[in-house]
Amino acid sequence: MKRVFLAVMAAMVVAVLASVATAAPARAQTEKKNLRVKAAKASLVPVATKAARRAKAPAAPRDGEAEARLIEVYRLIGESSVRKALTKAEALVKDHPNFQLAQLVYGDLLAMQARPVRMMGDVPDTAAKAAGPLLGELREESQMRIKALRERPPAGAIPSQFLALSERNKHAIAVVASRSRLYLFENGPTGLKLIADYYISVGKSGIEKTVEGDLRTPLGVYFITSNLDPKSLKDFYGVGALPINYPNPYDVKRGKTGSGIWLHGTPPGQFSRAPKATDGCVVLANPDLQRIIGTVEVRTTPVVIAQSLDWVAPQSVQRDSKSFDAQLQAWRGAKARGDIGSLLNYYTADFSSNGKPLAEWTKTLRTELDRARGKGIVLKDVSYLRWTDGADTMVVTFGEVNQGARTGPVKRQYWVRQGEHWKIFFEGVIG
Repeated sequence: MKRVFLAVMAAMVVAVLASVATAAPARAQTEKKNLRVKAAKASLVPVATKAARRAKAPAAPRDGEAEARLIEVYRLIGESSVRKALTKAEALVKDHPNFQLAQLVYGDLLAMQARPVRMMGDVPDTAAKAAGPLLGELREESQMRIKALRERPPAGAIPSQFLALSERNKHAIAVVASRSRLYLFENGPTGLKLIADYYISVGKSGIEKTVEGDLRTPLGVYFITSNLDPKSLKDFYGVGALPINYPNPYDVKRGKTGSGIWLHGTPPGQFSRAPKATDGCVVLANPDLQRIIGTVEVRTTPVVIAQSLDWVAPQSVQRDSKSFDAQLQAWRGAKARGDIGSLLNYYTADFSSNGKPLAEWTKTLRTELDRARGKGIVLKDVSYLRWTDGADTMVVTFGEVNQGARTGPVKRQYWVRQGEHWKIFFEGVIG
């Protein structure tokens, strides 16, 4: 029975080993390959010891550290190093007693020392029944963690949504619901670089939020709007919260409702949550969220939330960026000339800016043109973020500075492709 358990665990981690550890002996690799089909039905259940429940978590765990240690335990099991795996698992649950998935693996390893293990999570039927949906949730969490580690983004690739980020966008975030994963990027002189990624949970009902209370996580391009003081929050939110601007103007245009979508942590007694467990927020383990809070900037950090990502070479998005840039520069040119007729051709008939329809916004444009008095206009720190679902949209942020002035307003526009043309359906000052 021990060999069956080892075989199942080996099959679960075989694809991970190539990227997270050195290769096992050829014999072990052949055995793992033969057992992949058997592993498809493998499941895990939680087992926690009293000692682990009484233990205290470390004061300042590092982001990603617990997951890396869990994967190391998987690796050792895959190599049939059961005693080493047990030692590592015991240390992990001692440091993180609220990490239920780690307790799950530790429990199976303990059980193997006393009796045959028929399957993963081999507990009495009464215990399994008492656990309710938790067992299935932990199985899914394990699968999602391994899947994300197995299917890594191509080296050097970036999400296609990030067409161009300015120097003001020092970081960017992409959340992928199908992977239960958040990717953190740093924007430097050479462009975007993936610097970390973390397991996350999304809405109980999945994704594509439409109305208030539907327990879904929204899809789209958003920005972090604030950093909430953890002292003002309930323990439920963990070490803090970063709200995003849902509903954004594109959501409003499509009649979507709801509010209060945050990136936040977990309660003290829970290291992580099931892949689908929130009321619509994106939830991370507290150490992981702490890293993000200490890294990203409020107002300038974009957050793309998608079902899946198209990872592309940076050169390909640069081509798309240059193509759209011609449209934006044409808009700028019309405004610089003071040509209100040509300028209005760049706005949709159903344009709205915080409740102002196009007719009322035209008055705002005329005031801006009168103030500029034909002076040139410079667009600074321009960023483009593209979102394509039912329509092809572009979220554009820039500083608009009249010639001779030192500063100007920071604006955000939402453009939509209509046939061969791009037109603006929202424009507003954000800073």
